[in-house]
Amino acid sequence: MAKRLVNLSVNGRAREDAVADHTLLLDYLREQLGLTGTKRGCDGGECGACTVLVDGQPQLSCITLACRCEGREVSTIESLAQDGRLSALQSAFHEKLGTQCGFCTPGMVMAAHALLLSNPQPDEAQIRQALSGNICRCTGYVKIIESVQAAAATLAGAKGEAA
Repeated sequence: MAKRLVNLSVNGRAREDAVADHTLLLDYLREQLGLTGTKRGCDGGECGACTVLVDGQPQLSCITLACRCEGREVSTIESLAQDGRLSALQSAFHEKLGTQCGFCTPGMVMAAHALLLSNPQPDEAQIRQALSGNICRCTGYVKIIESVQAAAATLAGAKGEAA
């Protein structure tokens, strides 16, 4: 099994790890780094449970080789909370009941986070589009969309106060 040294940043920390050529980013994160917030769902890039951000863009970690992330920034659900406090998006998912069983939640939150980074005030259609690669079998998506809308409103309010 061939291995190579991979240099990347994970959740803001520079890393250099020996990684087998065939190691999926999902397995690297969960097994090598212990970041188990990213979930293994379909193993085929269909459900979105494994969504992480690579250079700020949503990426399915179950179909991405870890070595393909050389020199890139990978962000997982663990990166969002700061000093033990949930992010505005995580809080909104909790408060607006965007989480049911919770299995899809990390992927949904990361896809929504990417959207809010690029578009802080998305409309409902834009939210639906951004989350279209993430499947939830519990909620019917209404509460998830409301959660993203609430987070956007909270973030807009925080920016208004800071100005």
